[in-house]
Amino acid sequence: MTVHRPRIITLLTDFGDQDAYVGIMKGVIARINPSANVIDICHGIPPQGIFSGAYLLYSSYKYFPRKTIHVAVVDPGVGSRRDIVCVETKDYFFLVPDNGLLSFIVQEERPKSIIRVTNSKYFLPSPSNTFHGRDVFAPVAAHLSLGVKPQQLGIMINQIEQLDIPKPVSKKTGHVEGQIIYIDRFGNLITNIAQEYLVKGVGGQKSEDRINQRKATLKELFSLCNTIETVIGKKKIIGLSKTYTDVKAGEPLALIGSAGFLEVSINQGNAQKYFKADKGSKIIIEIGQSPF
Repeated sequence: MTVHRPRIITLLTDFGDQDAYVGIMKGVIARINPSANVIDICHGIPPQGIFSGAYLLYSSYKYFPRKTIHVAVVDPGVGSRRDIVCVETKDYFFLVPDNGLLSFIVQEERPKSIIRVTNSKYFLPSPSNTFHGRDVFAPVAAHLSLGVKPQQLGIMINQIEQLDIPKPVSKKTGHVEGQIIYIDRFGNLITNIAQEYLVKGVGGQKSEDRINQRKATLKELFSLCNTIETVIGKKKIIGLSKTYTDVKAGEPLALIGSAGFLEVSINQGNAQKYFKADKGSKIIIEIGQSPF
C-alpha cells in the first residue's frame, strides 16, 4: 500500500491580516483536502504590489520541499481577461495570475509546462469577479495536492507575462549602477546587484580569474570586496560587511543579504529613512584597486 505524504501548499498574497480573505482560502482548501499542509509565506505585500510579490516569492520558494504547490495571489486584474496559470518546474508547482509574479523565478527555473487554467470543474461553483483567491486559486491548489495533473486544469501555452526587471550596468569608468528593488519592514534596502555580479565586477575580470585560480577563501573574498564603495545620493559606505554588527549601532553598512543581493542597512536603524531612498533609487558601486 502506497502512503502519500500530505502535500504542502504555500500562500503569498497582498490580502493583509485585517480581513478574512486568507482564512477563507484556507477553509476552501481544507474542505477539499483536509490533509493538505498550508503554510503562509507572506500576506503583507503592498496592495497590487506585483513586483514586491515576485521578489518575495523568488526569495522564498526554494526553501520548501520538492513538489510544493506555491500559490501567489497579487492580482489587480482579478475578474478581467488576464489568465491564471499553473507552471510546473523540475521541483515545484506555481499557481499565479499571469501578470509577472514569476519573473524572477523563471530566470533560474525552466518551466516544464505552462497551463492556462480554464477547467471550471476544479473551481468553486459560480466564481465571483472579485475573489478568485477563494473561488479559483484555493480549490485548484487543493485538487493539485490530491494528485490532479496540471494538464487536467486547462490548455498548454508557451509563455507567461514577465516584468521588466532592472539589471545592474557596468560602466567604462569602472563603477556599477544598480537600483533598489525592495525595502523590507526594517528599512533595509535590497538592490538588484546579485552577489555573483558583484564578484565579477570587483576589480574586473582579472580579479575573478585570480579568485578562481587561487580558490579564494571566504575571508579573501571579503578582503577583496573591501575595495568597494557604495554610494546612495551623496552618502557613501566604505567596504562590505559580513554582519550588521560589524559597525556600531546607528551606522550604515553594505552586505550580501540572505537572498544573495547587495543590501544597504543601518545597524539597529532604518536605511530607508537614513538615505531618504525608495524603490527605484539609484545605487552606485565604485570599485577600487584589488589587493590581489
